[in-house]
Amino acid sequence: MTDSGTDATRRARPDPGHQNLLYGLQPDVAGAAGYPDSPPRMGFFTDTTVCIGCKACEVACKEWNAVPEDGLELTGMSYDNTQGLGADTWRHVAFIEQRKPLGVQEPGVSHEDVDVFAAARTLGASPASPGPGATAPAADTAPAGAPAGEISPVRPDGRTELRWLMASDVCKHCTHAACLDVCPTGSLFRTEFGTVVVQEDICNGCGYCVPACPYGVIDQRKDDGRVWKCTLCYDRLGTGMEPACAKACPTDSIQFGPLDELRERAAGRVARLHAAGVPDARLYGEDPGDGVGGDGAFFLLLDEPEVYGLPPDPVVTTRDLPDMWRHAALAAASLAALAVTSFVGAGRRRR
Repeated sequence: MTDSGTDATRRARPDPGHQNLLYGLQPDVAGAAGYPDSPPRMGFFTDTTVCIGCKACEVACKEWNAVPEDGLELTGMSYDNTQGLGADTWRHVAFIEQRKPLGVQEPGVSHEDVDVFAAARTLGASPASPGPGATAPAADTAPAGAPAGEISPVRPDGRTELRWLMASDVCKHCTHAACLDVCPTGSLFRTEFGTVVVQEDICNGCGYCVPACPYGVIDQRKDDGRVWKCTLCYDRLGTGMEPACAKACPTDSIQFGPLDELRERAAGRVARLHAAGVPDARLYGEDPGDGVGGDGAFFLLLDEPEVYGLPPDPVVTTRDLPDMWRHAALAAASLAALAVTSFVGAGRRRR
Protein backbone atom coordinates (compact mmCIF):
# COMPACT_ATOMS: atom_id res chain seq x y z
CA MET A 1 0.00 0.00 0.00
CA THR A 2 1.32 3.47 -0.84
CA ASP A 3 1.94 6.21 1.67
CA SER A 4 -0.95 8.21 0.23
CA GLY A 5 -3.24 5.21 0.63
CA THR A 6 -2.12 4.79 4.22
CA ASP A 7 -2.80 8.46 4.91
CA ALA A 8 -6.26 8.19 3.35
CA THR A 9 -7.05 5.14 5.47
CA ARG A 10 -5.85 6.93 8.58
CA ARG A 11 -8.02 9.96 7.76
CA ALA A 12 -11.06 7.78 7.15
CA ARG A 13 -10.68 5.93 10.40
CA PRO A 14 -12.66 7.72 13.17
CA ASP A 15 -10.77 9.25 16.06
CA PRO A 16 -11.63 7.29 19.25
CA GLY A 17 -11.64 10.52 21.19
CA HIS A 18 -14.47 11.90 19.05
CA GLN A 19 -16.75 8.85 19.00
CA ASN A 20 -19.86 8.98 21.13
CA LEU A 21 -19.08 5.87 23.18
CA LEU A 22 -21.39 4.12 25.63
CA TYR A 23 -18.56 2.98 27.91
CA GLY A 24 -14.82 3.39 28.45
CA LEU A 25 -12.45 6.33 28.17
CA GLN A 26 -13.87 9.41 26.45
CA PRO A 27 -11.13 12.08 26.24
CA ASP A 28 -13.23 14.68 24.42
CA VAL A 29 -16.81 14.60 25.68
CA ALA A 30 -17.99 17.74 23.90
CA GLY A 31 -16.24 16.76 20.68
CA ALA A 32 -17.99 13.41 20.71
CA ALA A 33 -21.29 15.26 21.08
CA GLY A 34 -20.66 17.31 17.94
CA TYR A 35 -18.76 20.37 19.20
CA PRO A 36 -15.43 20.37 17.28
CA ASP A 37 -14.19 23.69 18.73
CA SER A 38 -15.54 23.38 22.25
CA PRO A 39 -14.17 25.16 25.33
CA PRO A 40 -12.55 23.12 28.13
CA ARG A 41 -14.87 20.73 29.93
CA MET A 42 -16.22 22.45 33.04
CA GLY A 43 -17.30 20.86 36.29
CA PHE A 44 -17.49 20.86 40.08
CA PHE A 45 -15.03 19.71 42.73
CA THR A 46 -16.78 19.51 46.10
CA ASP A 47 -14.37 19.40 49.04
CA THR A 48 -16.58 18.06 51.83
CA THR A 49 -13.87 18.66 54.46
CA VAL A 50 -14.65 22.39 54.45
CA CYS A 51 -18.44 22.19 54.02
CA ILE A 52 -20.17 23.85 57.00
CA GLY A 53 -23.72 22.79 56.13
CA CYS A 54 -24.98 26.35 55.68
CA LYS A 55 -27.15 25.34 52.68
CA ALA A 56 -26.28 28.55 50.83
CA CYS A 57 -25.82 26.37 47.73
CA GLU A 58 -29.34 24.95 48.06
CA VAL A 59 -30.87 28.41 48.40
CA ALA A 60 -28.82 29.93 45.56
CA CYS A 61 -29.74 27.03 43.26
CA LYS A 62 -33.44 27.38 44.00
CA GLU A 63 -33.45 31.14 43.61
CA TRP A 64 -31.52 31.29 40.35
CA ASN A 65 -33.30 28.36 38.69
CA ALA A 66 -36.75 29.03 40.19
CA VAL A 67 -36.84 25.53 41.70
CA PRO A 68 -40.00 25.03 43.82
CA GLU A 69 -39.91 24.64 47.60
CA ASP A 70 -39.76 20.95 48.52
CA GLY A 71 -40.38 20.70 52.24
CA LEU A 72 -39.48 22.71 55.31
CA GLU A 73 -39.91 20.04 57.97
CA LEU A 74 -36.93 18.23 59.48
CA THR A 75 -36.60 14.56 58.56
CA GLY A 76 -34.92 13.28 61.71
CA MET A 77 -31.63 12.93 59.82
CA SER A 78 -29.75 15.66 61.68
CA TYR A 79 -30.48 19.01 60.00
CA ASP A 80 -31.41 17.44 56.67
CA ASN A 81 -34.83 18.56 55.42
CA THR A 82 -34.67 17.26 51.84
CA GLN A 83 -33.13 13.74 52.21
CA GLY A 84 -31.83 13.52 48.65
CA LEU A 85 -31.68 14.91 45.14
CA GLY A 86 -34.87 15.13 43.10
CA ALA A 87 -36.86 17.18 40.63
CA ASP A 88 -37.24 19.98 43.21
CA THR A 89 -33.87 19.49 44.93
CA TRP A 90 -30.95 20.07 42.57
CA ARG A 91 -28.49 20.60 45.42
CA HIS A 92 -28.74 18.53 48.60
CA VAL A 93 -26.65 19.05 51.73
CA ALA A 94 -26.26 15.81 53.68
CA PHE A 95 -25.51 15.77 57.42
CA ILE A 96 -23.85 12.61 58.78
CA GLU A 97 -23.24 12.38 62.51
CA GLN A 98 -20.60 9.87 63.63
CA ARG A 99 -19.20 9.16 67.08
CA LYS A 100 -15.53 9.28 66.21
CA PRO A 101 -12.79 11.93 65.97
CA LEU A 102 -11.77 13.58 62.73
CA GLY A 103 -8.19 12.35 62.54
CA VAL A 104 -8.75 8.71 63.57
CA GLN A 105 -11.46 7.41 61.27
CA GLU A 106 -13.31 4.14 61.08
CA PRO A 107 -15.03 3.89 57.66
CA GLY A 108 -18.57 2.64 57.63
CA VAL A 109 -19.40 3.03 61.32
CA SER A 110 -23.17 3.11 61.85
CA HIS A 111 -25.01 4.63 64.81
CA GLU A 112 -28.55 3.58 64.04
CA ASP A 113 -28.88 2.08 67.53
CA VAL A 114 -28.10 5.35 69.33
CA ASP A 115 -31.02 7.00 71.14
CA VAL A 116 -30.31 10.70 70.63
CA PHE A 117 -33.09 11.78 73.01
CA ALA A 118 -31.67 9.67 75.83
CA ALA A 119 -28.23 11.08 75.11
CA ALA A 120 -29.64 14.62 75.25
CA ARG A 121 -31.15 13.98 78.69
CA THR A 122 -27.70 13.06 80.05
CA LEU A 123 -25.98 16.27 78.95
CA GLY A 124 -23.94 17.65 81.80
CA ALA A 125 -24.26 14.49 83.88
CA SER A 126 -20.87 12.98 83.01
CA PRO A 127 -17.50 13.91 81.52
CA ALA A 128 -18.52 12.07 78.34
CA SER A 129 -21.49 14.45 77.98
CA PRO A 130 -20.16 17.70 79.37
CA GLY A 131 -23.12 19.88 78.46
CA PRO A 132 -23.24 23.67 78.02
CA GLY A 133 -20.19 25.57 79.16
CA ALA A 134 -17.97 22.53 79.43
CA THR A 135 -15.74 23.73 76.62
CA ALA A 136 -14.45 26.40 78.98
CA PRO A 137 -13.93 24.39 82.22
CA ALA A 138 -13.15 25.76 85.62
CA ALA A 139 -9.62 25.55 86.94
CA ASP A 140 -10.24 22.51 89.16
CA THR A 141 -12.11 20.53 86.47
CA ALA A 142 -10.10 21.16 83.32
CA PRO A 143 -8.79 17.96 81.70
CA ALA A 144 -5.11 17.57 80.96
CA GLY A 145 -3.99 19.89 78.21
CA ALA A 146 -6.95 22.26 78.63
CA PRO A 147 -6.01 25.33 80.71
CA ALA A 148 -8.81 26.84 82.78
CA GLY A 149 -11.05 29.22 80.87
CA GLU A 150 -9.78 28.09 77.47
CA ILE A 151 -11.27 25.87 74.80
CA SER A 152 -10.76 22.15 75.42
CA PRO A 153 -8.54 20.23 73.01
CA VAL A 154 -10.05 18.15 70.22
CA ARG A 155 -9.88 14.89 72.18
CA PRO A 156 -9.55 15.55 75.94
CA ASP A 157 -9.44 12.52 78.20
CA GLY A 158 -12.81 11.12 79.15
CA ARG A 159 -14.81 12.60 76.31
CA THR A 160 -16.55 10.84 73.43
CA GLU A 161 -16.11 12.84 70.25
CA LEU A 162 -18.75 13.46 67.61
CA ARG A 163 -17.71 13.91 64.00
CA TRP A 164 -20.15 15.77 61.79
CA LEU A 165 -19.69 15.16 58.08
CA MET A 166 -21.43 17.51 55.67
CA ALA A 167 -21.53 17.27 51.90
CA SER A 168 -23.36 19.09 49.13
CA ASP A 169 -24.51 16.56 46.53
CA VAL A 170 -25.44 17.39 42.94
CA CYS A 171 -25.92 15.80 39.50
CA LYS A 172 -22.62 14.22 38.43
CA HIS A 173 -22.82 15.23 34.73
CA CYS A 174 -21.34 11.84 33.83
CA THR A 175 -18.98 11.32 30.93
CA HIS A 176 -21.25 8.45 29.88
CA ALA A 177 -24.70 9.71 30.79
CA ALA A 178 -27.23 6.90 30.61
CA CYS A 179 -30.09 9.38 31.03
CA LEU A 180 -29.03 11.06 27.81
CA ASP A 181 -28.59 7.74 25.99
CA VAL A 182 -32.13 6.53 26.67
CA CYS A 183 -34.00 9.81 26.09
CA PRO A 184 -36.30 9.28 23.06
CA THR A 185 -37.07 12.96 22.37
CA GLY A 186 -33.66 14.60 22.65
CA SER A 187 -34.81 16.53 25.70
CA LEU A 188 -31.53 15.62 27.39
CA PHE A 189 -28.48 16.88 25.52
CA ARG A 190 -24.76 17.42 26.00
CA THR A 191 -23.59 21.03 26.01
CA GLU A 192 -20.35 22.44 24.62
CA PHE A 193 -19.06 22.54 28.23
CA GLY A 194 -19.48 18.76 28.59
CA THR A 195 -22.47 19.07 30.92
CA VAL A 196 -25.84 17.34 30.59
CA VAL A 197 -28.95 19.53 30.46
CA VAL A 198 -32.70 18.84 30.32
CA GLN A 199 -34.87 20.82 27.90
CA GLU A 200 -38.09 20.62 29.85
CA ASP A 201 -40.14 22.10 27.02
CA ILE A 202 -39.67 18.98 24.86
CA CYS A 203 -39.64 16.40 27.65
CA ASN A 204 -42.61 14.04 27.16
CA GLY A 205 -42.52 12.63 30.69
CA CYS A 206 -41.74 9.06 29.60
CA GLY A 207 -39.47 8.62 32.63
CA TYR A 208 -36.95 6.34 30.89
CA CYS A 209 -34.08 8.44 32.23
CA VAL A 210 -35.09 8.05 35.88
CA PRO A 211 -34.11 4.37 36.31
CA ALA A 212 -31.22 4.81 33.86
CA CYS A 213 -29.28 7.14 36.19
CA PRO A 214 -26.84 5.10 38.32
CA TYR A 215 -26.89 7.82 41.01
CA GLY A 216 -30.66 8.26 41.30
CA VAL A 217 -30.35 11.98 40.53
CA ILE A 218 -32.90 12.76 37.85
CA ASP A 219 -36.56 12.69 38.85
CA GLN A 220 -40.05 13.65 37.66
CA ARG A 221 -42.24 16.34 39.14
CA LYS A 222 -45.52 14.94 40.34
CA ASP A 223 -47.61 17.83 39.00
CA ASP A 224 -46.53 17.54 35.35
CA GLY A 225 -44.47 14.35 34.97
CA ARG A 226 -41.49 16.03 33.33
CA VAL A 227 -37.94 15.47 34.59
CA TRP A 228 -35.71 18.10 36.14
CA LYS A 229 -32.14 18.21 37.44
CA CYS A 230 -29.07 20.39 37.81
CA THR A 231 -28.02 22.14 34.59
CA LEU A 232 -24.73 23.37 36.06
CA CYS A 233 -26.31 26.77 35.41
CA TYR A 234 -25.90 26.47 31.64
CA ASP A 235 -27.36 29.94 31.17
CA ARG A 236 -24.69 31.43 33.44
CA LEU A 237 -21.83 29.53 31.79
CA GLY A 238 -22.77 31.01 28.42
CA THR A 239 -22.06 34.49 29.76
CA GLY A 240 -18.85 33.62 31.59
CA MET A 241 -20.40 33.36 35.06
CA GLU A 242 -19.88 30.53 37.52
CA PRO A 243 -22.86 28.45 38.72
CA ALA A 244 -24.97 29.99 41.46
CA CYS A 245 -24.15 27.33 44.07
CA ALA A 246 -20.39 27.76 43.67
CA LYS A 247 -20.76 31.53 43.73
CA ALA A 248 -22.69 31.39 47.01
CA CYS A 249 -20.47 28.87 48.82
CA PRO A 250 -18.72 30.80 51.63
CA THR A 251 -15.93 28.26 52.24
CA ASP A 252 -15.14 27.27 48.63
CA SER A 253 -16.29 23.75 49.39
CA ILE A 254 -17.89 23.87 45.93
CA GLN A 255 -15.22 24.74 43.39
CA PHE A 256 -15.98 25.35 39.72
CA GLY A 257 -13.62 25.38 36.78
CA PRO A 258 -12.01 23.35 33.99
CA LEU A 259 -12.28 19.71 34.97
CA ASP A 260 -8.62 18.86 34.38
CA GLU A 261 -7.52 21.69 36.66
CA LEU A 262 -10.00 20.63 39.34
CA ARG A 263 -8.71 17.05 39.28
CA GLU A 264 -5.14 18.25 39.72
CA ARG A 265 -6.17 20.55 42.57
CA ALA A 266 -8.13 17.77 44.26
CA ALA A 267 -5.20 15.35 44.12
CA GLY A 268 -3.04 17.92 45.88
CA ARG A 269 -5.69 18.46 48.54
CA VAL A 270 -5.90 14.74 49.27
CA ALA A 271 -2.10 14.54 49.57
CA ARG A 272 -2.10 17.39 52.10
CA LEU A 273 -4.84 15.74 54.15
CA HIS A 274 -2.95 12.45 54.23
CA ALA A 275 0.16 14.30 55.39
CA ALA A 276 -1.92 16.00 58.10
CA GLY A 277 -3.05 12.64 59.53
CA VAL A 278 -6.36 12.08 57.74
CA PRO A 279 -5.61 8.82 55.89
CA ASP A 280 -9.21 8.09 54.88
CA ALA A 281 -9.56 11.18 52.68
CA ARG A 282 -10.31 9.99 49.17
CA LEU A 283 -11.68 11.25 45.86
CA TYR A 284 -14.95 9.99 44.43
CA GLY A 285 -15.94 10.26 40.77
CA GLU A 286 -12.73 11.80 39.46
CA ASP A 287 -11.35 8.69 37.70
CA PRO A 288 -11.93 8.64 33.90
CA GLY A 289 -11.51 4.87 34.05
CA ASP A 290 -14.45 4.19 36.35
CA GLY A 291 -17.85 2.77 35.41
CA VAL A 292 -19.22 6.08 34.12
CA GLY A 293 -16.05 7.39 32.50
CA GLY A 294 -15.49 9.88 35.30
CA ASP A 295 -17.90 12.48 36.65
CA GLY A 296 -18.12 16.12 35.74
CA ALA A 297 -18.90 16.76 39.42
CA PHE A 298 -16.68 14.83 41.81
CA PHE A 299 -16.06 14.87 45.56
CA LEU A 300 -13.46 14.62 48.29
CA LEU A 301 -14.89 12.35 51.00
CA LEU A 302 -13.78 11.43 54.52
CA ASP A 303 -15.52 8.07 54.62
CA GLU A 304 -16.91 5.36 52.36
CA PRO A 305 -19.25 6.60 49.59
CA GLU A 306 -22.16 4.64 51.09
CA VAL A 307 -21.99 6.80 54.22
CA TYR A 308 -22.83 9.82 52.06
CA GLY A 309 -25.58 7.97 50.19
CA LEU A 310 -23.43 7.47 47.08
CA PRO A 311 -23.06 4.16 45.19
CA PRO A 312 -19.63 2.58 45.79
CA ASP A 313 -19.04 1.51 42.18
CA PRO A 314 -21.45 3.21 39.76
CA VAL A 315 -21.67 1.82 36.23
CA VAL A 316 -23.48 3.44 33.31
CA THR A 317 -26.64 1.42 32.85
CA THR A 318 -26.41 1.53 29.04
CA ARG A 319 -22.96 -0.08 28.99
CA ASP A 320 -24.27 -3.43 27.73
CA LEU A 321 -26.77 -2.06 25.18
CA PRO A 322 -24.72 -3.15 22.12
CA ASP A 323 -24.39 -6.68 23.47
CA MET A 324 -28.07 -6.75 24.36
CA TRP A 325 -29.08 -5.71 20.84
CA ARG A 326 -26.61 -8.19 19.38
CA HIS A 327 -28.06 -11.03 21.42
CA ALA A 328 -31.61 -9.94 20.57
CA ALA A 329 -30.75 -9.90 16.86
CA LEU A 330 -29.17 -13.34 17.13
CA ALA A 331 -32.24 -14.67 18.90
CA ALA A 332 -34.54 -13.14 16.26
CA ALA A 333 -32.44 -14.62 13.46
CA SER A 334 -32.53 -18.03 15.16
CA LEU A 335 -36.32 -17.87 15.48
CA ALA A 336 -36.68 -16.79 11.85
CA ALA A 337 -34.44 -19.65 10.71
CA LEU A 338 -36.44 -22.10 12.82
CA ALA A 339 -39.70 -20.83 11.32
CA VAL A 340 -38.38 -21.11 7.75
CA THR A 341 -37.09 -24.62 8.43
CA SER A 342 -40.46 -25.64 9.87
CA PHE A 343 -42.39 -24.35 6.83
CA VAL A 344 -39.97 -25.97 4.40
CA GLY A 345 -40.19 -29.28 6.25
CA ALA A 346 -44.00 -29.17 6.33
CA GLY A 347 -44.12 -28.46 2.58
CA ARG A 348 -41.91 -31.44 1.78
CA ARG A 349 -44.05 -33.77 3.89
CA ARG A 350 -47.19 -32.72 1.96
CA ARG A 351 -45.57 -33.65 -1.32
